[in-house]
Amino acid sequence: MKKLSKKDLLFIGLMLFSLFFGAGNLIFPPFLGQSAGEKTWMAMGAFFITAVGFPVLGVVAVAKSGGLTNLAKRVNPVFAVVFTVLIYLSIGPCLGIPRAGSLPFEMAVSPYLPQSISKSLALLAYTFVFFSVAYWLSLSPAKLVDRMGKVLTPSLLVLILTMFLGSLFKPLGNYSIATGEYLTSPFAKGFLDGYLTMDTIAALNFGIVIALAIKSRGIKDEKVVVSTSIKAGVIAGSLLVLIYSMLAHLGATSSGKFGIAENGAQTLTNVTSYIFGKPGALLLALIFTLACLTTSVGLITSCSQYFGTLTNKISYKNWVRILSISSMVLANMGLTKILAISVPVVNAIYPISIMLIVLAMLDSLFKESSIVYSLTILFTGVISVVEALDQVGVKLGVVTNLLSRLPLYEKGLGWVLPAVLGMILGLGFKVIKEKVVDIEVGKNVNVE
Repeated sequence: MKKLSKKDLLFIGLMLFSLFFGAGNLIFPPFLGQSAGEKTWMAMGAFFITAVGFPVLGVVAVAKSGGLTNLAKRVNPVFAVVFTVLIYLSIGPCLGIPRAGSLPFEMAVSPYLPQSISKSLALLAYTFVFFSVAYWLSLSPAKLVDRMGKVLTPSLLVLILTMFLGSLFKPLGNYSIATGEYLTSPFAKGFLDGYLTMDTIAALNFGIVIALAIKSRGIKDEKVVVSTSIKAGVIAGSLLVLIYSMLAHLGATSSGKFGIAENGAQTLTNVTSYIFGKPGALLLALIFTLACLTTSVGLITSCSQYFGTLTNKISYKNWVRILSISSMVLANMGLTKILAISVPVVNAIYPISIMLIVLAMLDSLFKESSIVYSLTILFTGVISVVEALDQVGVKLGVVTNLLSRLPLYEKGLGWVLPAVLGMILGLGFKVIKEKVVDIEVGKNVNVE
């Protein structure tokens, strides 16, 4: 039985890190740090649970289940198709990929453009180059480990490390007093901030990419693929914790010097400009571009693999072309409208994703019981859909009024208690059903 070398395992772990680490992952930690101040590490402890723990568990859950579709089928075959398509569409061509192309431009390029240059033309040129490179990298998924794990990810890590080391040689200041919710409830706020990275959904997408990368190394045994995926998840998770800590420290030490910035991107702009001067703008642009490029490649690859398998009429390479071109168009023309539709969908399916992962990790108790999975996801889904609609101003009358009384509803976590209740009820029905079956079997034996 062939096993992966430690070197290849490291590179696959690096690749998985780069798939997770996009622009949002760059922005949240420094903004958290500048707002939490002296309570940064209490908030970051909770942030690690939802921004690192759940995504890593997502990779493990998908690996153990043999893919997202197989995992979702434990609820219902129809649900498996609908949910999986929504996952890939919302975080792929309808949100994640176009945003990955436009965000680095908006945050690290646009502020430095001369007034004589048209912003729309500059964005078109930037996204054309960006998605051309993403298209080329996505054409050969078997080579992603070599191109991303060995080249792009190390380059990204070196750039971030350069920024962090620069702050040590040219200190920004001390941690300031916490502000807002970080002052009164830093742990809860940090937990919610990590929840908003949406990497748990991404983990469900990237499971197929990791499996293909491992198999491209000659690994055929499914048990080895699963164990290797878990190890790669641990490597990626460890790196995420390290990088998040660096970025949070930069944010926490910056507020005393620059005050509270509007967002994490502005915080990083202030820091790099202070430490490196004008070259800092180039450093930040490279960091944002590499972070978004690797995430974009992962999303294009995973979506193309899934839709190619789902339809069987359009090849993988043609799906790569379709997604690359459509994402470039959306990044230039309709991203705001797409976000208005996609964000509520993501908010609705995110809790369902979390509970699928929880169920998969606890499956030794449930044995793939359909009633446990169905009730848990039903209770979770109803609340999360109502919450998502409420967040965009769509209220369902008495339904919204009733559910809004649930604990944690105002924080976007009203689904937690119903999810646990659904799991307990499902487990109870499972136990009762098994006992009834045992009794019937016993009666039949006695009759004979």
